[in-house]
Amino acid sequence: MNTKYIFITGGVVSGLGKGITAASLGRLLKNRGYKVVNQKLDPYINVDPGTMSPYEHGEVFVTEDGAETDLDLGHYERFTDVNLNKHSSVTTGRIYQDVIEKERKGDYLGKTVQVIPHITNEIKAHIYQFANEGVDIVITEIGGTVGDIESLPFLEAIRQIGIDKEQNDVLYIHVTLLPYIQGSNELKSKPTQHSVKELQSLGIKPNILVCRSEKEIPTSMKEKIALFCNVKKEDVIQNTTVSNLYEVPLMLEEQGLAIQVCKYLGLDKNKPKNEDWKKMIENIKKIKNEVNIAIVGKYVKLEDSYLSVVESLSHGGFANSVKVNINFIDSEKVDSNNISELLRNIDGVVVPGGFGDRGIEGKIQTIKYVRENNIPFLGICLGMQMAVVEYARDVLKIKDADSEEFNKYTENPVIHIMENQIGIYKKGGTMRLGSYPCVLKKDTLAYRIYGNKEINERHRHRFEYNNEYKEKFEKAGLICSGLSPNGELVEIIEIKNHPFFIAGQFHPEFKSRPDKPHPLFKGLISACIQEKMKKLKK
Repeated sequence: MNTKYIFITGGVVSGLGKGITAASLGRLLKNRGYKVVNQKLDPYINVDPGTMSPYEHGEVFVTEDGAETDLDLGHYERFTDVNLNKHSSVTTGRIYQDVIEKERKGDYLGKTVQVIPHITNEIKAHIYQFANEGVDIVITEIGGTVGDIESLPFLEAIRQIGIDKEQNDVLYIHVTLLPYIQGSNELKSKPTQHSVKELQSLGIKPNILVCRSEKEIPTSMKEKIALFCNVKKEDVIQNTTVSNLYEVPLMLEEQGLAIQVCKYLGLDKNKPKNEDWKKMIENIKKIKNEVNIAIVGKYVKLEDSYLSVVESLSHGGFANSVKVNINFIDSEKVDSNNISELLRNIDGVVVPGGFGDRGIEGKIQTIKYVRENNIPFLGICLGMQMAVVEYARDVLKIKDADSEEFNKYTENPVIHIMENQIGIYKKGGTMRLGSYPCVLKKDTLAYRIYGNKEINERHRHRFEYNNEYKEKFEKAGLICSGLSPNGELVEIIEIKNHPFFIAGQFHPEFKSRPDKPHPLFKGLISACIQEKMKKLKK
């Protein structure tokens, strides 16, 4: 079978759920037995989102091979349970960087380098490379909205692919908005018509329209959209709000999206195996009990900054049959005077990753409080480092203990850059990125949670636990329960005689799935339930 290519564009406004549509379609096609991979083409000029503030673009999602990518790749992985790589995230900056490097090396033999064909050919090469990996279907989402000047080279490239390939090997899906006008109590199709007209003016005729709507789309409206947008009525797919994000694949299945996709692409495996996904959704809908989890971070003004953490907590809730209510707490506003009030109704706390010294003291105060008051705690990356700093200051009484990230002149850098370990990093100099193995010590909480001696987790950090203090920490009760295979790097720390106090130098949220919750999040929620039950009995 030839590799099939599906392109998903967006119109009218941003934030309509192109990423969720792409991820959901990936799940539906995978459930039909096809090998599917998702890809995101982003129009911004940054080479990748690694240097961008979370307030600009949400979280930076890290793949197994260490690529810093758009958060939509997190949706793709969670829905399809496929580990993606650097080829699934392509930006304008990366394309231009690759083309300029080739031009400098003389690869273009002295020709004038232009958007067409050189930039568009480079984009196409990034899309076509999946054919070499034995992929059946490539689902490529184009970031931004049709009409944006930044997206034009990507749209031109996917137009050309429609000519390069056989007709039944390429499919275009356009996601648009049907706004609801409350005063007249009706949906309006004109924005969709204009968006499709804009796309057609660029030489792309969408095969399927996925229409985002808060209300059910009447048959007469579907017929009108089909007529004015030059598609068949059955190719107008309704995308309405559902009670849980993970219901979207089943909702789109009911609307016939996957069936129409299979028809256009000549795919013969039409019968889906959605039973396990349906069972998961049914179990989620039966959940009645709740737990309250606080995420104490520095980027809480934009919840997408911690998107994967939020989703992973929900996954942990699914596994424990509870709904997880998230409370975002700005670590800049936390101090020793208000921490007890801020955490008054909280069952568990997560201190996530980040960079820079803003809000650090609030994180340290939070960790001190949960440690002393037996509140279940999970530290992630920077959260682990601050747990080490807090323990050094408040238990070992090393008052000036700090991380070199915040105080390079501290006499007690319990967190530092291990210069002699730079060679182990895959890329980025002192940035440790991607998946690395970790060996767990037996008779520890980490070992009980994972149930394995060796694990692999994804990293994104520059600073490490300082082994010079290891003996002092362990004598005082802060156990190093997970180490790199060579024993040089501390990956996990934990405290004994605490309901649940564990922190990792990695980002477990990047590997959690709704039907395969990450052990650390599953364990955290389980501990929260147990502690809540103890309080109720009292």
